[in-house]
Amino acid sequence: MAAQVPERDEKAVRALVENIAATFADWGFPRMAARVLILEMVSEEDTLTASELGERLGASPAAISNAVKYLTHIGMLTKEAVPNSRRDRYRVTDQSWFTTSVLKAGFIERLAASADEGIVAVGGQDTNAGKKLSEMRDFYSFLGRGMADLMRQWEREQAQAHESIDEPA
Repeated sequence: MAAQVPERDEKAVRALVENIAATFADWGFPRMAARVLILEMVSEEDTLTASELGERLGASPAAISNAVKYLTHIGMLTKEAVPNSRRDRYRVTDQSWFTTSVLKAGFIERLAASADEGIVAVGGQDTNAGKKLSEMRDFYSFLGRGMADLMRQWEREQAQAHESIDEPA
């Protein structure tokens, strides 16, 4: 007897997209970009066109255009031309979470460096402003080091997981 595949609950999937997008938006991620990204993640298709994204999200072409531009810029989506057409299809990039986190790690390092420069600008770390900027620099330096360690750990775990999948049973 074959295992029964659970039926997809589209209402629950739409609620999931909105819920996760709201969480991303609370973190400062553009809401429409979050909706597009999560829709791509929950779609059975590997790629979707801008019109398919707009139709499924009930969003305007301009909103979708801005969202996919943002997502391709930060490396979460790739754009693929549709042969013999003026349309493009969008795909979640391989390792998109990893890639974006690494990009964010560069952002974290820049914040630490900027805070360090700011300490000099405000007259040193013995000033009130310098103390606050020192704490900011130290926190982002710590976070950057931790992020690098976590990314290396993630790569190791993914490699091990793929090795175990590739091993014959």
